[in-house]
Amino acid sequence: MTSLPAPARRSRPPRRSEIPPAGPGRRVSGTGSVLGAILDHGPVARSTVARLTGLSPASVTGHVGQLLSRGLVRESAETTGPRGLGRPHVPVEIDTARFLVAGAHIAVAHSTVSLMDLRGRVVAEERKPHRDTDPRRVLHDLAARLPRLTAAHAAGRQVLALGVATGHRVDTAAGVVVDHPHLGWCAVPVREILTDATGLPVHVDSHSRALARAEQMFGEVSTRASTVLLFVGAVVDAAFATSGELHRGPRSGAGSVAHLPLGAGGSGDAEPCGCGRTGCLQSEVSERAMIRRAAEQSLYVGTFQELLDHALAGEPRAVDLFRRRARLVGRAAALLLDMFDPECLVVVEPGAGRLPECLADLREEVGMRSSVCDDPERAVVPSSFTGSVLATAGGAVALGALYTDPLGPWPALPAVS
Repeated sequence: MTSLPAPARRSRPPRRSEIPPAGPGRRVSGTGSVLGAILDHGPVARSTVARLTGLSPASVTGHVGQLLSRGLVRESAETTGPRGLGRPHVPVEIDTARFLVAGAHIAVAHSTVSLMDLRGRVVAEERKPHRDTDPRRVLHDLAARLPRLTAAHAAGRQVLALGVATGHRVDTAAGVVVDHPHLGWCAVPVREILTDATGLPVHVDSHSRALARAEQMFGEVSTRASTVLLFVGAVVDAAFATSGELHRGPRSGAGSVAHLPLGAGGSGDAEPCGCGRTGCLQSEVSERAMIRRAAEQSLYVGTFQELLDHALAGEPRAVDLFRRRARLVGRAAALLLDMFDPECLVVVEPGAGRLPECLADLREEVGMRSSVCDDPERAVVPSSFTGSVLATAGGAVALGALYTDPLGPWPALPAVS
């Protein structure tokens, strides 16, 4: 194992001038377009893939041949047209029997490692609290957990890569967590550390962008054209995409919505924020704020999950807290809808995903406040991955890279001829 310089612990947020520009985004290759069409429609004939992608039949045949040789797709049983009419064809589909990807999500209080098949289905996951938030210790602990999870659940399938997702500012091209104030991380070379510790290709992104990509690949169809994803947890941030392309910004800062002003202090009960103001989105709706407000109502819980369990069981104070949160999130959602006018806004928040009254409150708030959204029932949707959000986020980073460039440098795959 090579010696790496110790990553910096955060003492202050980096200034814009100190953050190097992010690298250019990677566009989907022709083979990636073919693989995406097979993911969406498989088992599917090559002729149909050509029609869906706009590529020539000869090009599609070549791309499919390369995907078959790499073990990413397989041929299904030969079929013919109705009543045996038409020429037989051999459909192709994603091969889930040979490979997996690993995922890691680094939250404020805990981390989750997972395994995911090539169709985006979570095979296994394990969540553990941090012993402390020293970046090197957290990352090496993640690396140590992966072999055990793989041995127990991979069932002979080989892990292609590791995807890592976390909150706040992440430079995907460099594989660096630029700034995560809740963890105290600044300029942490996550890719370098984990590549050295695991021997796997490592891909790193923010959890909001990872989940937006997961929706595009495996979830809500309406996210394909344009989408905003709003992540509400211990950290609050967002992602937005147009024409399937996620926007990162020149300093990897796109989606930093934690300090959107909600005007929530009209009643004098606004939460103070670390930025020195009150009524910021994150300070009002974060998990820490929810636990504190629960205690003010003599509902004492040790973790946010306990508070959610109370709400799911129908405890009135807990339900009221989640409904208040949903209305505040609805204010932010209305602002984002008016700012970006997306086809779809995805809310990653457990109340909206699991309590129907919270989703109804959120949509009602959007309907009252947004000037461009005329159908909140259609435009505002909960996450497709409620219940497995954190396990999905990390794996989606790796799968996003694979589906973008399936002929790229993936050491576990056969070489492209």
